[in-house]
Amino acid sequence: MNESGAERGAAWLTRIGLDQLIAKLKELGYQVVGPRLGDGAIVYDAIEGVKDLPAGWTEEQEAGIYRLRRREDDALFGYNLGPQSWKRFLHPPVLRILAAEKSNGEFRILPPLDRPPRYAFLGVRACELAAIAVLDRVLLEDAFPEPNYLARRSELVVIAVQCTRAAPTCFCASMGTGPGVRSGFDIALTELGEGFLAQAGSERGRGLIESVEHEPASEDLIRQAEEAVADVAARLVRRIETQDLARRLQQALESPHWDDVARRCLACGNCTMVCPTCFCTTVEDTSTVPCDRVERWRKWDSCFTESFSYIHGGSVRTSVRARYRQWLTHKLSWWVDQFDMFGCVGCGRCITWCPAKIDLTQEVSKVVASG
Repeated sequence: MNESGAERGAAWLTRIGLDQLIAKLKELGYQVVGPRLGDGAIVYDAIEGVKDLPAGWTEEQEAGIYRLRRREDDALFGYNLGPQSWKRFLHPPVLRILAAEKSNGEFRILPPLDRPPRYAFLGVRACELAAIAVLDRVLLEDAFPEPNYLARRSELVVIAVQCTRAAPTCFCASMGTGPGVRSGFDIALTELGEGFLAQAGSERGRGLIESVEHEPASEDLIRQAEEAVADVAARLVRRIETQDLARRLQQALESPHWDDVARRCLACGNCTMVCPTCFCTTVEDTSTVPCDRVERWRKWDSCFTESFSYIHGGSVRTSVRARYRQWLTHKLSWWVDQFDMFGCVGCGRCITWCPAKIDLTQEVSKVVASG
């Protein structure tokens, strides 16, 4: 016997119901973060309600191109991805990790800054869920979990949104990370006209749906949602052949194509800054002139900077060729050795935000072919 929509944790929400859901999360003490217009892009920031969402906006994306444009309807989630990822809330770009000050001739360690907010993410796509899973594997599932990430991740509420359009830069299907949301969420929304099919992915999600105005979802609505996601998968144009890719890249370390990429790459680090899984950081120590207070700050860093690989005597990777090769092979080869998964989720941000229009999917195939 087939389960009904209600038995599968599926419900129909209007925009009023979604607004109530945001209000409920705020009432429970969560800071709700979702998409909104800002700085000529769709960014992730604190929202108060449906009124803050980018109704009627979408974007044009290609290698080195990002432009906002109006849609013909007022869809709330009718875009793909902007320059930011959810990583900036879970693994902040700048974070004070230690402070000490001198008092009565002795230094004392100061207490940490205020506890981070309890986050509720609204609008998380399938590839971004996969990216959070990658960060979980790297920062939590080792002998020494990263405490700052753990503090932000442990109480996170995730409201995912199914992709109902494909950007030309997306290649999630070939990475096995999308476009359909499958796991790792509390609620998954599919926007259909003026409402949303809401599917619970956890008991917490089920309780949240029950707390707002909703109706049982019909089998027809569930079918429409499934067809919308399947249609997106059929329209993806970029892909990477992942079969045995880690080994093939290791065999292509001396490929002449690395030189071709290096001639075009600006080593600006844009790709690492927009990447939802890059986790590299550096540490900076500061002190006051009287030396009565010292602080240690952790900041995002990029393997594209020459100083990133600096040790006594100089940098290990002095050329752009070496740095680009390190970045790409780490994502798609060494990461597999380290964490048993790819470090790339196929979101396409590195393609869109590269000023030199370097396309990772093309470079991988050329490197492997010429190796």
